[in-house]
Amino acid sequence: MDSLQGQLLVASPALLDPNFRRAVVLITEHNDEGAAGLVLNRPSPAPVAEIVPQLEPLVDDGEQVWVGGPVQPNAVLVLGEFLDPDDAAVPLFGALGFPALDEPEDVAAQTVRRRVFAGYAGWGAGQLEDELGRDDWILEASRPDDAFTEAPAELWADVLRRKGGIYELVARIPEDPSVN
Repeated sequence: MDSLQGQLLVASPALLDPNFRRAVVLITEHNDEGAAGLVLNRPSPAPVAEIVPQLEPLVDDGEQVWVGGPVQPNAVLVLGEFLDPDDAAVPLFGALGFPALDEPEDVAAQTVRRRVFAGYAGWGAGQLEDELGRDDWILEASRPDDAFTEAPAELWADVLRRKGGIYELVARIPEDPSVN
């Protein structure tokens, strides 16, 4: 399978794992050894200033930490959209990458937007491919605005609607089908 780096995984309605129910995951790495990504639509109630005060210069006042996934929830990752992608310590795709965090003020000057995540989503070798084979995930190309959504509660349905076709109907499925 070709690398899925830069793609979105949209949880199918049948995926009931609470870590990924209605999740939209940006794949940041995918190779023969496995895959990693960030859940884009799970803001936490905790502000960056409270959880990782040293990163406060990177975000707007009151910006919260986002839950990137269930793996290493105490790990902090910053995703940035770089003015020059060569400035990223770990370039991902397009203008997105992970910055070096030793000088947060430099990161702010090198990037247009930043988001702070706690944890990430991860899959071992072949695991993501198995989940895709079971139709646990729907693939869609990512757009830069997806990673910095201002409407996380709507991202799942928005991405499905833009995919079109049958997915426009899937986007309308209520979170609790019993209330339909």
